[in-house]
Amino acid sequence: MTLNHIRPWRNIYRRSSRQIMVGNVPVGGDAPISVQTMTNTLTTDVAATVAQIQRAAEAGADIVRVSVPDEASARALREIVRESPVPLVADIHFHYKRGIEAAEAGAACLRINPGNIGSPERVREVIAAARDHGCSIRIGVNAGSLEKHLLEKYGEPTPDAMVESGMEHIRILQDNDFHNFKISVKASDVFMAAAAYQQLAEATDAPIHLGITEAGGLTSGTIKSAIGLGNLLWMGIGDTIRVSLSADPVEEVKVGYEILKSLGLRHRGVNIISCPSCARQGFDVIKTVETLEERLAHIKTPMSLSIIGCVVNGPGEALMTDVGFTGGGAGSGMVYLAGKASHKLSNAQMVDHIVEQVEKKAAEIDAAAAEAGAD
Repeated sequence: MTLNHIRPWRNIYRRSSRQIMVGNVPVGGDAPISVQTMTNTLTTDVAATVAQIQRAAEAGADIVRVSVPDEASARALREIVRESPVPLVADIHFHYKRGIEAAEAGAACLRINPGNIGSPERVREVIAAARDHGCSIRIGVNAGSLEKHLLEKYGEPTPDAMVESGMEHIRILQDNDFHNFKISVKASDVFMAAAAYQQLAEATDAPIHLGITEAGGLTSGTIKSAIGLGNLLWMGIGDTIRVSLSADPVEEVKVGYEILKSLGLRHRGVNIISCPSCARQGFDVIKTVETLEERLAHIKTPMSLSIIGCVVNGPGEALMTDVGFTGGGAGSGMVYLAGKASHKLSNAQMVDHIVEQVEKKAAEIDAAAAEAGAD
């Protein structure tokens, strides 16, 4: 029996969408919600771009987007694709030839607005290139770059204008018998983005790419994204996400996973449950958690760890985690394994011992999963 059957209030019923493929990553349908980021290196710097993609992939990125603003970047993309461990989305604006070149270079997806890459003939050429090379397309509507006729109609960017733009772009693809696409309607305003995505979810069965665009720096952007994306995901809307931060792309991936993990939609790595600390703490909780986050970053196996400074909530939290440590007195605390009190341990030995216990538990979980798969 799964936890959700025991606690039905935890269930999230995802919107029904059709499924497409971005390279080897399924998006939509019953596929896991994928996590994306975007490189911020010069695409023509192949070594730097590949290195950034690899770091993002190691952090858990399922898909990475790369900007292709010019012909030199399109040429570099071919080599980047060969070395990338994950499917790449080519970010295309205005220059239809870049879309064709990116498809030919092996991009798994083209991020375009069909309405801003030229005449219907040019749009058809890009669609034909995507079809010929097995490339999907993301329609990327942004409140900051809506078409002139929509701004004139609505007076300013609005959820209605964004959805109308998206549906116009969908019709362009469908009129060309192309259906391998997903769509986003991003805004930096959380209310506008949320309203637009809710309307979009009712208007199409296409997979939806979620994002709060230009969300800001690491702290402010994380909060805005968690509020905007978290509420939409809770409503069952969203098939792939990108957290947009003025920060290292690896941080975008980490935040994306934390949002999904908090809602029980993805499980990867160690979920640390820790207290904010107070005068009752039996050890330095904040420093300990910082150290453990760093030393356990290599663990990809989904599992839980509680680090609580005192016995007020510590034993209760430890009952629900794979490994736990609760502060006590006289420079020691209690180690919990599988929800049960196991043994006392000095604070001085705590970090090394917890890392050892987490690694041991992860190995056991992985071995059990491998055996179940073999059966």
